[in-house]
Amino acid sequence: MTTLKGEKIYLRALESSDLDFLYLLENDENGWEVSNTTTPYSKHILEQYLDNAHRDIYDVKQLRLVICTIEREEAIGFVDLFDFDPKHSRAGVGIIIFSEENKGKGYAFEALQLINQYAVKHLNIHQLYANITEDNTQSIKLFEKAGYAESGIKKDWIKSGKNYKNELFYQLIHDVH
Repeated sequence: MTTLKGEKIYLRALESSDLDFLYLLENDENGWEVSNTTTPYSKHILEQYLDNAHRDIYDVKQLRLVICTIEREEAIGFVDLFDFDPKHSRAGVGIIIFSEENKGKGYAFEALQLINQYAVKHLNIHQLYANITEDNTQSIKLFEKAGYAESGIKKDWIKSGKNYKNELFYQLIHDVH
């Protein structure tokens, strides 16, 4: 598990004990804009999701790992690989640190480094990409610090209230030669 352990945090698989944390996160309307969610999730649906979380990324094309602090052994967020495409060796990456008290401590940066190492070593990933709304300056700084480069803009991509936001496309491409 050394690929998934850093100095401050480690990444682990979802457990049934994560139900309440997952319920809080998925039902926080502040995150719905970027997750394309419009309705709350029931605990029953999330239990089913947890029951299937063990399925292979090659089968379900996604992987969610829990970000935990080493010091307190506390779940503080999630990092996701999604739209996994083994033919083209790429996947999307998303990350969330749930509480404000855990933001700005380097946890998200370390989680991005760990998921990157994991994706390259175990999934033979050539590129990871992220979709970030142009007003999400924290995420832009985070992904740029982690080596991602902006490579495109999706105009009026995300509807936010009565307006639309541009979404920036970031890529981290690995040289596989």
